[in-house]
Amino acid sequence: MREIVRRHLGKVVAGAAIAVASTAVMVGITLPGTAGADETGGTKGGGQAAAGQQQDQETQGSGGAPGVVEEAPAEGDKGKGRDPLTDDEMERVAKLALNRQLFNASEDVDGDRGPQQLGIDLADPETSELDDPDAPRRADVTYYDYKDDTLVTRTVNLDTGKVEGTSTSHGVQPPLSRAETAEAARLLLADPLSAGLKGDYKDATGKELTSPDQLQLNSMVFRANPGIRPAALTACGEHRCATLTPKVKNGPWIDTRDLVIDLSTRKVVEIVRG
Repeated sequence: MREIVRRHLGKVVAGAAIAVASTAVMVGITLPGTAGADETGGTKGGGQAAAGQQQDQETQGSGGAPGVVEEAPAEGDKGKGRDPLTDDEMERVAKLALNRQLFNASEDVDGDRGPQQLGIDLADPETSELDDPDAPRRADVTYYDYKDDTLVTRTVNLDTGKVEGTSTSHGVQPPLSRAETAEAARLLLADPLSAGLKGDYKDATGKELTSPDQLQLNSMVFRANPGIRPAALTACGEHRCATLTPKVKNGPWIDTRDLVIDLSTRKVVEIVRG
């Protein structure tokens, strides 16, 4: 691994895709020519999150008081029609969508109680409401439940404050959230397979690499292609798997795309080429 990584030290990885992403820290991107395809998801809200609507407002299971689901707040500032969701609306809908049953039955990327929130997006209107200027505004809140690798989308009516629908699916992998990218980096740095990355970082900076905060990170979902080796990677797609492209701050990119972090099993696996 050390030799693979060092050959790429200082090079721009994947051309324009990285050039565009180099100003964004810890966001999901797609790199051409990478083993395993990135998906933008198959339910409402997944693709919009990739386009920049992703909010990463962590649920109570991801940093708030354990076992507490707050009451819905006051309505606050409201948008109209197809206006983007306001900050007040997103805060309100995040609390409305996460009921106690979902909170208690699910896990986030850290293994804490409560699902991993991926994004909040303005929902498409119903077919019968397309020409109605007074149609209710709805929002889709997308979660990933690491307890059983399920994508959960809950649709909230912002006018009534009610959850009007819940959909679940398996094998659908929207872009990674900031929290997931950070956790993938922590798992990678804790694994012996990160030796090459750490060596290249020290060569570039003269310092030891001990924390994801020392890197600028881009991430993408990894889905296994037929025939991928080792066999441990074949679950990627059903599992939530990630690859990272780290960059030394004010320095070069380091190619670690052969290292796959399975966030569902919390293990790091190296792709076998050839």
